[in-house]
Amino acid sequence: MRRCVVGLGWIALASGAIGQGLYPDGVDIPRNMTPWEQRIWPYYLDSLQFPTANEPPTGPVRCASEYEPMDGVLMAWEGSTGQNNILTQMAKEITTVGNAKVYMVVDSSSERTSVNSTLSSAGVNMAKVEYCTVTTDTIWIRDYGPRYMFQGGCRAIVDHIYNRPRPNDDAFPSFFRTYKTHPKYDIPLIHGGGNMHLNGIGESFVTRLINNENPGKSEQVIHDLWRDFQNIDTTFFNPFSTNIDLTQHIDMWMQVIADRKVIISDWPLASGSTHDQICDGAANLLASRGWTVYRIPAVTNGGVHYTFTNVTICNNLVLIPVYSNSVADQYETQALQVYQTAMPGYTIKQINCQSLVTSAGVMHCVMMHVPANAGGSNPVAYVLNLNERQNLQAGQQLEVKWIADDDVKVTGVDIRLSPNGGETFPIILAGNTAHDGSQIVTIPGIAGKRLRIQVVARDAEGNTGSDVNDVDLTMLHKLGGR
Repeated sequence: MRRCVVGLGWIALASGAIGQGLYPDGVDIPRNMTPWEQRIWPYYLDSLQFPTANEPPTGPVRCASEYEPMDGVLMAWEGSTGQNNILTQMAKEITTVGNAKVYMVVDSSSERTSVNSTLSSAGVNMAKVEYCTVTTDTIWIRDYGPRYMFQGGCRAIVDHIYNRPRPNDDAFPSFFRTYKTHPKYDIPLIHGGGNMHLNGIGESFVTRLINNENPGKSEQVIHDLWRDFQNIDTTFFNPFSTNIDLTQHIDMWMQVIADRKVIISDWPLASGSTHDQICDGAANLLASRGWTVYRIPAVTNGGVHYTFTNVTICNNLVLIPVYSNSVADQYETQALQVYQTAMPGYTIKQINCQSLVTSAGVMHCVMMHVPANAGGSNPVAYVLNLNERQNLQAGQQLEVKWIADDDVKVTGVDIRLSPNGGETFPIILAGNTAHDGSQIVTIPGIAGKRLRIQVVARDAEGNTGSDVNDVDLTMLHKLGGR
């Protein structure tokens, strides 16, 4: 666990800020920092306990893209009535057309009852709604929620320090890792999750907002941390100025839609501006790397950044924004046509997002993807240790570590031993042990130089999935002699 131990100075400031530091229900808290949050941010930073045991994951790691199969999406029932109406419309489309779950985060059982009535009345497929009852501060779960990767084929979470002084939001990934029994790795970066887009083959994109948020770390250090924790090669772009976009997040002007396909904003009313040049430069760079690049209009009006890249992709569904603004409205048909051309075979729906965009975010900002279990309805497992050659002795106590995953729940684990390099596993070292990630087993007295350990995960339906350690282990002595 990490971080959210708040110093006395921060508490004093919060208690003295009537209606500002408490994030009451029904209040529109913007995606960017409020003036009050800007004032207390240095005190909040001083109060944080940064992770100390923050080793990166071992073994094969691949980050989950937004366009691959999804189990569901996370949403937090916070914000204004207008914003909740948008969540409701999104939930209806995601649970019906998108055929995915909505993990709806509510603050209390009474809020759950109210939200359940609202969603049901709107035609949401309630069989696909799961409630997580835990306090959050704001609706912007993209920025503080759990980012998923696959470790050895099992879903795992990488978590950053949220770049806002919103401690309940920052703590949410720790709650969700327990809820889903997924491992979590704490990357030592201050970050907002909307400032990253990536594909499924190890390429990611951010703005240099991340550099400003982590002044003690060079760009190369930040790049290498993401490489070590998420196995991604990150490209950095300059951010927009804050008078154009208060968040400076890349999801306000880019959307990756396939391994080598991307949609990037263009600025028909601000040609040659700094933000137009940033987008043009990104488009040209990715095109030079072999990407197919689609351009889509974006405008600012009345201090609001109207974007058409900030969208929700969920399985065969794409939700794109429209607005109640006379300047932005004229580009809505063109934006729809871009998605229809770029993403054939998807169902594309438009949702009015005026109540979100005036708070510096749109639909991508209020949901976080939860990818599907890699094994489908079957469990998957990964042996975390015993992947370097070592000698064993009869009677030795050996710790076996693993992670495992399932579309519902892993209910038990078997640990087996092979005397023949993994051809067969006739020896049961532990049967139906708890899925707690670690088990001490006793090595029996058998001769051999090709011992392997297998972890078999099972679910309530009797489905199984397994993994074997990577190398042969050698028995030095068998029971009763040499």
